[in-house]
Parts: sequence; C-alpha cells; structure tokens
Amino acid sequence: MTISKLSKKQRLTMKWWCSPEYRELDAIICDGAVRSGKTLSMSLGFVFWAGSTFSGGAFALCGKTVTSLRRNVVTPMLPMLKELGCVCTEKVSRNYIDISFSGRTNRFYLFGGKDEGSAALIQGMTLSGVFFDEVALMPRSFVEQALARCSVAGSKMWFNCNPDNPSHWFYNEWIKKADEKRALYLHFTMDDNPSLSKNLKRRYERLYSGSFYERFVLGKWTASQGVIYPMFDREKHVFSEIPTCERFIISCDYGTVNPSSFGLWGLCNGVWYRLKEYYYSSKKEGASRTDEEHYAALEELAENRKIERVIVDPSAASFIECIRRHARFRVVKADNDVVTGIRHVCTALRQNKLMFHESCTDILREFGLYSWNEKTGTDAPIKENDHAMDDMRYFVMDTIVPHNNEDFIAFSVSR
Repeated sequence: MTISKLSKKQRLTMKWWCSPEYRELDAIICDGAVRSGKTLSMSLGFVFWAGSTFSGGAFALCGKTVTSLRRNVVTPMLPMLKELGCVCTEKVSRNYIDISFSGRTNRFYLFGGKDEGSAALIQGMTLSGVFFDEVALMPRSFVEQALARCSVAGSKMWFNCNPDNPSHWFYNEWIKKADEKRALYLHFTMDDNPSLSKNLKRRYERLYSGSFYERFVLGKWTASQGVIYPMFDREKHVFSEIPTCERFIISCDYGTVNPSSFGLWGLCNGVWYRLKEYYYSSKKEGASRTDEEHYAALEELAENRKIERVIVDPSAASFIECIRRHARFRVVKADNDVVTGIRHVCTALRQNKLMFHESCTDILREFGLYSWNEKTGTDAPIKENDHAMDDMRYFVMDTIVPHNNEDFIAFSVSR
C-alpha cells in the first residue's frame, strides 16, 4: 500500500525536517479542520525522520489515551510503513513498537495523556523525539513533562490538533509563539486532503454547527457561546406516539442536593427514543430522597422491560452500589468527558438519531436553557439546567458513539 496523492502541505509535513529552509527548526505544529490529512502524513514523517536521524533511539507517540492513539495513528500507519520497507515489531502488552528503517532500529513508546496524573508515566525517560496526536486534548503538565524528556541532541517535537477555545494554553504558548519556539506552523483545511471527496466534505459540514462547525470544519480557534444545542428542533425531535422498540437502556444523572434525572431509551429502526423520564429536585419538592427511593423510581421507569444496562454518573458510588445490590440491572459507569460528549450529542441530533417523547418535559425544558459559560475562557457549560442534559450525554457516549464511523481514515492509496 503506497500513498498516491498528497497535497503540498502534506508533503511538507512529511519532509520539513530535511528541507534546507526548515531543518534547523525544533518543532512542527499542524492544526486545522478534521479529515484534513494532517495526522497520517505527520506520523509517517515522524517515523521517517527518526529512522533517518537516529539508531537505537527512544521516541514517544502520545495521544489522549493509548486506545485512541492506536486507532488514530498506529493502525493506519503500520501497514503503510511495512509496504514501504520498514520492519515493525509491536509489543501490545508493553505499549511500544520497534521500527527498523534503512538499517536503523528505533523504539516508539505509546503514551496516553488523559489527565494530570499522566505526567508521571513519562517522567524519567530520555527521548530523541515526541509526537502528540490531538495535543489540545492533553493536560499541560503531561505535554511539558514529555517535552522535558527530549534531551537528546537533534531531538524534535511534533504536534497536531483540531482547534479549541482561543484561551487554550497550547494556542497561546505554542501556536501564537511558533517563531519564538522555533516551530514550523501549518494550518490545514479539508481542501488540503486531496483524497477527501466533495460528498464527504459536505457530510462533515452537515454534522456540526456553532463553535464545533467553526473549529472542525473551518479550522478556527473560536470560543463557545450561546445555547449548546441550537440544532435541537421540537418539530423534528419530539414525538407523541410510542414506537415498538427492540432494545432498552436507562441513563442516570444522580443528585442528592441537585436534581436526579433518569431517561428510558428505546431503539427502533436505528433511532433512539427517549420514551419516559424520572426527574426529582429535592429543592423543588422540599425533601431529599434516599438511594433506595431513587432505585424504586428506577424500577418504576423500567416497568417489565428487559433493560440492557443502566448507565450512571461515575461519581454516584452509593447509588451504583445500590443498583448492584438489587441484582436486577447491569450497571455501568458513564464516560464523563463533557466537551467530547456534547460534541457527540450535537452529531446525534443533527443525524436525527435521538428523539424525545412529548411527556419528557424536563429534558425539553433544559434544551432551551443549557448554555455555554462565556465567563470561564474555556469550554464549560453553565452548571444549571443540566441534569437531563447530563444523563442524555452519558447515554450517547456509551451507546451511540461506538457505532458511528466518524473516526474513519480518508486517504488515497494505491496497491
């Protein structure tokens, strides 16, 4: 498998390190739209640079998680490297790959930088180079610890990301200071990937709206503002007649002082319907409920349906234990990545994969109130009117995200 079509920016991304104009620089930064071809060309360039410059060196490939790094970088890259003559030996259990190229062998360690504690994973290493996939999703402490490990003479740093909030530390410390950091900065649009068809470009334009459209389609660093789900439309997304569903799942945002919100979801013809909901506010009702009382409400919501699983706010340890103790439902902890979850809910709404029964008045009310907090300088919702929004987000991240194909690779190859 060989690459048959590259844009000018993709070629530069792969070869900048051997260009007389740029080879003395210390880093390269590529940002811009999704599916613009920056990740694959950059990862191949990183390996070629390492194999042409070092032998026996240690390098780091970093993603938000090792799983996402394998999906986005390693899986599409290794077959191409092998057909180009590289010998790749992967040790999955130990999270490294040995790659031999032109008689030289180097080791590439895989790291996930998902939280502040991740910096400890890379501490103490000596690296000849580091590659960050989606650096804007990683904590600053992890990135700076990895950069501090690049102490070998001739080491270089490679960054790619989609845009985020303009107050983001990486935008201000690296992109705006690229010259000061001795970094080549390249901004990508979808037009920089010649293998992306017009139909696919239109598809991505339809998937996003608001700040996500400006970031992922237009490639702009822009602040989130206004209502979070402007694509929600009562005419399109609200139904009155209950469909016949083949699967059922319940999602729960649990609160003691704050409201609790549970949603019953049913699948029919590829669409998930919110059939019923339970919403209890102790402030409004004037009395708190115990875990057992909330569990009784969960049983009432489920009725005699076969519930595949109950997805619960991961911080609700006592309620999770209560559900497990009753042994009727399988309970799983929700993925609470807020901004990623919001983005996937946006996509599901735009694709009409979510519908809401007219009786679900609390989630319908929250759709009109759930807004970005414009005072924080970061992407964060206002922590009000968000409980049904949270249980919906937990559901989408658990159930819909694994079945969409948003993360496919669009790149032209020939055999």
